[in-house]
Amino acid sequence: IAFIVQMLYISIILLIYLGVMAYIGWPKFIEAGQYVEYFAIILVTLIVIFLLRVVLRKKERLKRERQQQQDLSE
Repeated sequence: IAFIVQMLYISIILLIYLGVMAYIGWPKFIEAGQYVEYFAIILVTLIVIFLLRVVLRKKERLKRERQQQQDLSE
């Protein structure tokens, strides 16, 4: 349960960071007319955050499975 909460906090912090950076970068990209680049950066960042969650979940699942196997073998 603690791992799930930790993963949730990490995701929320990264999403807040993305929101702040998107807000700060908005005027620069709009003045330059670089709409595609602006939204592409946001999309790629969201994908990275999602992939991080997937990898962390898989890592935790493998850790639990390994622990269960050790418990059974003892």
